[in-house]
Amino acid sequence: MKLGILSRKASLYSTSRLREAAEKRGHEVEVINFLRCSMGLEGKKGSIQYRGASLELDAIIPRIGASVTFYGTAVVRQFETMGVYTLASAVGIGRSRDKLWSHQILAREGLGLPVTAFARSVKDTNSVIAMVGGPPLIIKLLEGTQGSGVVLAETKKAAESVIDAFRQLDANILVQEFVKEAGGSDVRCIVVGGRVVAAMIRHAAPGDFRSNLHRGGTAEATKLTTHERRTAVRAAKALGLNVAGVDLLRSDRGPLVLEVNSSPGLEGIEGATGVDVADEIIEFVENHADDQEVAGG
Repeated sequence: MKLGILSRKASLYSTSRLREAAEKRGHEVEVINFLRCSMGLEGKKGSIQYRGASLELDAIIPRIGASVTFYGTAVVRQFETMGVYTLASAVGIGRSRDKLWSHQILAREGLGLPVTAFARSVKDTNSVIAMVGGPPLIIKLLEGTQGSGVVLAETKKAAESVIDAFRQLDANILVQEFVKEAGGSDVRCIVVGGRVVAAMIRHAAPGDFRSNLHRGGTAEATKLTTHERRTAVRAAKALGLNVAGVDLLRSDRGPLVLEVNSSPGLEGIEGATGVDVADEIIEFVENHADDQEVAGG
């Protein structure tokens, strides 16, 4: 199989692991910087040029960074138009990257979420604060990743100040309840093909409430409850993702979905659990590369 990994850097851990796993299983692999792809829209299928040559692939694995979602999903859509199997559809990637859209979908599916509110006008600041039960509360930039743009406001005055500051920057934000019993920890589940293949619990660094490993958090393997496992699988399915990193909070009312990531990092989860997640992903692609439909497409 000719497999393309859409990634800006071949040296990134997740990219190199996927390439290693694919080559080990006998596939021909090319890492493609999708920002260097040119799309031709002639005819029914069109074409994609990369570094002056036409790309002819059997399947692609998109690893699209949040800052380049617009162009990255355009390239993925072009591959879909050409009939190339894509592990994650452009629609699925878009859903996961838009925190408001993804929360709306997850809520519609009846999945547990932190109490969440959204409003556009600064005149509605008090309304969204009240909707989530007042402080302490979490304020999130819709475009934030890896814990950036996430603020804990412990008082109403602090919440008003942060929300107003973001509004003046014309930033879109979500306001969420602070789930105290989670204790600054969350659970990352990797879902591949409708099953959880690995799970770890992440703990925030001292003095922080965000458990992201990029911010000094620590992680270890964890055993999921049946409810947590089902929630992670349902969340990935709701957004139309074959592979997803689903982040859960352990609350007094059961697992709450924090976020669903269409391009989850592999370094932390493989290191914490010892599971060869890259191989699980490549095996799934092998088994579905002939599929005519892509989940979420």
